[in-house]
Amino acid sequence: MPTLQSVFKSTSSDPAIVVPASSDSARPTIVTFSVLAELINRTRLFLASLDLTPGSAIAIALPNSLEFAVLFFAVTYSGYVAAPLNKDLKQSEFEFYLGDLSCPVAFVPATKERENVINAARKSAGAGLRVFELHVANGSEVEVSTGDGKKVSLESTKKPADANPDDVALVLHTSGTTGRPKIVPLTHTNLATSVSNIVQTYKLTAADRSMLVMPLFHVHGLLCGFLAPLSVSSGVIIPPRFSAHSFWKDFVELGANWYTAVPTIHQILLKSPSPFDNGQKGPDVRFIRSCSSALAPATMKQLEQRFKAPVLEAYAMTEASHQMTSNDLPPGKRKIGSVGHAQGVVQVAILDQDGNEVKQGGEGEICVKGANVTKGYRNNEAANKSSYTASGFFRTGDQGKLDADGFVYITGRIKELINRGGEKISPVELDGLMLEMPEIAEAVSFAVPDEMYGQEVHAAVVLKPGVKIGESEVRRFIAEKVAKFKVPKKIYFTETMPKTATGKIQRKNISETFFKPEGANVKAKL
Repeated sequence: MPTLQSVFKSTSSDPAIVVPASSDSARPTIVTFSVLAELINRTRLFLASLDLTPGSAIAIALPNSLEFAVLFFAVTYSGYVAAPLNKDLKQSEFEFYLGDLSCPVAFVPATKERENVINAARKSAGAGLRVFELHVANGSEVEVSTGDGKKVSLESTKKPADANPDDVALVLHTSGTTGRPKIVPLTHTNLATSVSNIVQTYKLTAADRSMLVMPLFHVHGLLCGFLAPLSVSSGVIIPPRFSAHSFWKDFVELGANWYTAVPTIHQILLKSPSPFDNGQKGPDVRFIRSCSSALAPATMKQLEQRFKAPVLEAYAMTEASHQMTSNDLPPGKRKIGSVGHAQGVVQVAILDQDGNEVKQGGEGEICVKGANVTKGYRNNEAANKSSYTASGFFRTGDQGKLDADGFVYITGRIKELINRGGEKISPVELDGLMLEMPEIAEAVSFAVPDEMYGQEVHAAVVLKPGVKIGESEVRRFIAEKVAKFKVPKKIYFTETMPKTATGKIQRKNISETFFKPEGANVKAKL
């Protein structure tokens, strides 16, 4: 059984992490695997000096950075639990997460956002939280200071402890769209298994280099964009934030050949200038991966035509240490509209409410099993009881079906299916149809209360720049392709679609933003 420390063994002189040039640095920062190992070891000595209880959760409220990378490995290698948090959380949110995880230590950025963590720590003083800043100077020297800016010695006579395979390495919270966020503990074995699955799926080698665009506080960016490539001595380019303006410049100059992202980021890149414009050849993109939200077939086709690379849609969850299924690299099978088939040790089954497998092609709940799946939520027996079947499958909450080749088709979130007078409508289907309309850039359908039918279908859309069409044109386009009862009763036009920090669209938030019980026509400019 592996630990992360046994997986990430490279001490070569090859680039491990590349930070693009910025306003503060004329040249990119390049850190080799050997230097990264030294930085991790120095940080482990500092952590050992803190006399923390084994298994303590250490909050890492940092942006995508070399510092995040060093801390994540130092924390997990030493038998502690990495608790990545979005640095842009409000103080009240920090109070909740820090308290829920009982963190004794938090690392914060040397920016104004640090005040939210420090103030939350002071308000939760009973937990004894200590706040530190970590900085890697010149890409080679670790510096640590306290929350009030005082430098801390890294010297320690204590030897850092080592983690065991069954130790929890990472804790993340679910999104909490249906209630209080649940704590998902992931062990070294969970993470190492998922990393291995991802490497096998995309045939990653040291010759590859990923362009990280997803946040490291999210399982998507952490597992697929960061840990998987590093495990095979493949370099990772880590900009401090996603920028469509600099994406392709850094991609080309720093030698990337693939990236993974949510559909929102793909759509932003499609709207932005690229090296492929005006008949140019552009860089050699080995593949583009899409995950964490449904990718409309129309968007996939646009990506492949524009960027001259295969687009591989995958299916993942925090509870499964990210990846569960994926389409294959060419010449393997890729099916538009499908999130692919089970990868590695993952098992996928379509089960009914009683945990029985439905007939092939029939719809039911998508359930998964494997060494990558968490053994259960922390301190939440009710959720554990409802989330696992008697045979050990984890219930994803997604409705879907399997075809004869084992490819998974997601038809919607079970709790998001629109029940219009007994007719079950998949919002995923409607989203995809609307995105086939050339004038539409983004589209989301959702349920609203209705006196006659119980629920009615509404939708929000973002039009492409310069386009002017009305509600009737959108409804007419949809009506030509689906049954009448599926056509949205109301279409809202907006310039910006509300999204989470990771770029995901949550239907509950969309409904609350646009729908007014009085039925008023909402035209939002967010």
